[in-house]
Amino acid sequence: MQQQAERVVIGMDPHKRSATIEVMTANEDVLGDGRFGTDETGFAAMTDDVNGVQPDRDRRVWAVEGCNGIGHHIAVRLLAAGEQVFDVPPKLSARTRFFATGRGRKTDATDAHSVALVGTRMAGLRPVVDDQQLTVLRVLADRRRSLGEDHTRMVSQLHQQLLELIPGGAKRDLSAAQAKALLAKVRPRDSAGKTSNEAMRALKRRLSDIVYRTMLDDAIGHTFSSSRTGPGGQRGNDSDSSATGSHPRTSSSDKSLPGPVTTNPRTPLPAAS
Repeated sequence: MQQQAERVVIGMDPHKRSATIEVMTANEDVLGDGRFGTDETGFAAMTDDVNGVQPDRDRRVWAVEGCNGIGHHIAVRLLAAGEQVFDVPPKLSARTRFFATGRGRKTDATDAHSVALVGTRMAGLRPVVDDQQLTVLRVLADRRRSLGEDHTRMVSQLHQQLLELIPGGAKRDLSAAQAKALLAKVRPRDSAGKTSNEAMRALKRRLSDIVYRTMLDDAIGHTFSSSRTGPGGQRGNDSDSSATGSHPRTSSSDKSLPGPVTTNPRTPLPAAS
């Protein structure tokens, strides 16, 4: 009960789908730790675990690493639940981890421990507040940055294409109207820089040529194979047959060797008187 009455710091190493915490007293005694999911079930289990150590919200604070980055989503949820949240810069927790462990090895447990140490030792950490205007400005700033990155990427692709179509490419400061005028003057000589309809027609012609060539090759191959087979489907001349017919052809090598010469007996003539 005495531990529950003192002020505690919950150091958190946040991720997208999980959060690792460590509950630490002002004397840097660890009262508990754990890893929880960031879904509704995991968030409820995490707060229940902390309530078991220090149920008084006024005597506990959350030190969350990177509240302007990866930890922003869970810091906002803690604020909505009535918790006190302080932002711990990642560089500060990394420095504390190095001096506390003697090495800069990162694990979720060591990160949560170093964040809890920062929250216990350091004064003047920035408190996270639920400022609606600040949230709106953050959304607008993120949107503007995203649009600027998309614009830079598209302009770079456009300059690359114009460099292939126009000798020397286009000027650096190129507006959309100027790019449209330059593209209207380009007349491609091959099937690449064509319009969508022209490219589709070229593709159909290419496919029809392939189909015609395949059909022609099949017809030639069928004619050649028919000329090499006989009426029975066997290879050879049409007039020849592989089976022995009524008048088989024989060569001199197929004839039997001649046997001994025999003389036919003749009737003797009567002697003259």
